[in-house]
Amino acid sequence: MFVYILKCSDNSYYTGVTNNVERRVIEHQEGIDNKSYTYNRRPIELVFYQSYTDASNAIMFEKKLKGWSRAKKEALINNNLHLLPELSMNNKKKKLSV
Repeated sequence: MFVYILKCSDNSYYTGVTNNVERRVIEHQEGIDNKSYTYNRRPIELVFYQSYTDASNAIMFEKKLKGWSRAKKEALINNNLHLLPELSMNNKKKKLSV
């Protein structure tokens, strides 16, 4: 299984999970489903993917990623993993101050 992030033409990110990342990216790029998030945001670019041997771990990570801020996703995409704890703390501080 794979968790992946696509960068859309409007600079938004789409996060998904699949058992075949190459096929899934092609499906997004071709616009197979006109109701999908990426359909009107093509062309798309695969900017991150990670493989998992356990489907439940992949699904869990995908759900976690969907809750991440843009800055945190970009740190992951750019392999700046050392920034993730700080970005998590900044997000919590913002929520507390609201």
